[in-house]
Amino acid sequence: MGILLATSPLLIVALGALLVMLVEAFAPKLQRGELAWATAVTLVGGALASASVWMVGTVGIPGAEALAPYLLTDRFALFFDFTICVGAALAALLAGGYLPEHGIERGEFYVLLLWSTLGAMMLAGAGDLLSLFIGLETLSLGVYAMTAFRRASPRSTEAAMKYFLLGSFAAALLLYGGALLYGATGHTDLAGIGQRIAEGTASPVLLLVATALIVAGLAFKVSAVPFHAWTPDAYEGAPTPATAFMAVVVKSAAFAMMLRVLTVALGAKATSSWGAGWSTVLAPIAVATMTYANLVAGRQSSVKRMLAYSSIAHAGYVLVGVAATVRSSGAEAQAAVLFYLLAYTVSTAGAFGALVLAGSRGAESVSYEDLAGLGRRHPAVALPFALFLFSLAGVPPTAGFFGKFYLFRAAMYAEGSFRWLVVIALLNSVVGAYYYLRVLVFMYMREPAPGAPIAKPMKSAYVTAALVACALLVLALGLAPGASLDLALLAPARG
Repeated sequence: MGILLATSPLLIVALGALLVMLVEAFAPKLQRGELAWATAVTLVGGALASASVWMVGTVGIPGAEALAPYLLTDRFALFFDFTICVGAALAALLAGGYLPEHGIERGEFYVLLLWSTLGAMMLAGAGDLLSLFIGLETLSLGVYAMTAFRRASPRSTEAAMKYFLLGSFAAALLLYGGALLYGATGHTDLAGIGQRIAEGTASPVLLLVATALIVAGLAFKVSAVPFHAWTPDAYEGAPTPATAFMAVVVKSAAFAMMLRVLTVALGAKATSSWGAGWSTVLAPIAVATMTYANLVAGRQSSVKRMLAYSSIAHAGYVLVGVAATVRSSGAEAQAAVLFYLLAYTVSTAGAFGALVLAGSRGAESVSYEDLAGLGRRHPAVALPFALFLFSLAGVPPTAGFFGKFYLFRAAMYAEGSFRWLVVIALLNSVVGAYYYLRVLVFMYMREPAPGAPIAKPMKSAYVTAALVACALLVLALGLAPGASLDLALLAPARG
């Protein structure tokens, strides 16, 4: 019974996915509406199970370590399970309103979403290279299919093909890097790899090549520059609920994998020290990622594409915290990364949800011009959009402000000083505020040009429910951030 309790978040999502598959196959009349609610309820159940196991404590559960090292049930995994399930539940609610509105409602979307979520949760708990790769492929295959879900759209098909080809290449880099780690250390479990590297018995040449391959593969999965090229096209071509899922769930799972691999398997001085390890590479990647994305985002005419580059920029901010984990403040830096990803999840899901709500079929909100005058015509739609954009920009007292504050503070006070990196990140945050505020200017200070298409908001209880949940979480995390950060401090990555 202990192992069932410890793995209950994954079991709930897996059983929910199987039930939704059966319902979709044998009761197709229930596809309209019921599957969206069923999927969201399943994922909320997974989030509540994660919180329940956290409160019980995995240390006190008999048999909780039975699956180790292949599947870890520590608090690091539970924190990410909660974040991933919340993000996926919000994406499911968005799909419940978006898919029927645009005439592409098919039950397999929710099946793909649930199985991809299960793969993301496996990534968060993977303590072995084998289970990590299985979780990665389970996550990725479902996301490729969701990207191409609009089958009649050439843009959607093209986006999925680019994502699939580049994603397969990145998976191959991770696989080859893992194989070299096994050859150098004789272990596939992350803790064993880290121990052998710390002992100094592994081949330096193999470690160097393996670390380079793994960092490159991980950088692709978090859409860091220069491995970001797939992101804008995939985000723009996919249905917006799938885009929201990629932006929050895939990114959170990718950073969970990155933290676990870099701090546990490659956390020894030989592979992580400043000047000789992966932190030396991550710092310039973080600078390039946030700088490039912020500069390009301001030049976009499509709001959805702007949010894609915004996602890349936020990956750059998180990489600042990941690079700081090699210092003495590693626990604080990890906690800051976890809190940031939770705040980013609810803010980004809300932003995409507001974009969904702002446009109905045939009158979608795609460009900035489409949103002109929305604040005056439909203030109930524009207000939540503004809230989520303020959070992404880091305006107090939203969740995004404290996410950046804790992240930059951890890097600022890290041993050896990452102050130069924090200064660059702060300057980028100022630059990034431009394209978020630009949306507000169009919504509240511009009127549509004569004869220009005007976005017409849709009516959906699903999307409204998602936006209300996101708004409450953004405000709760912004007004009382200390409680969530204290929980994150209890969840360092372990092997």
